Amino acid sequence: MEQMTALRAAWLAQLAEAIDGAQRLAWQLGMQEPTSMEARQLYGQLEAARVELDSLRGLAVPPMHDIDPNWLQKLGWAAPQSDPAV
Repeated sequence: MEQMTALRAAWLAQLAEAIDGAQRLAWQLGMQEPTSMEARQLYGQLEAARVELDSLRGLAVPPMHDIDPNWLQKLGWAAPQSDPAV
């Protein structure tokens, strides 16, 4: 039983590392093209995966109502601008 617990913990740690790396890459892509909806969606999906992983690991997850809905803009990712000429 202890061996299975240790294997699960190691697997979850590897998964967390992979998600962190993917988030860094998505962030870099978003910084290259700040209006990229795909980069923002990818980062958001990875963040949701990280939150789910944290819950599987038994880590505390902040309630969603405490998260500012404009967190991407506050981190420097501008909202997509509509083209007034269209």
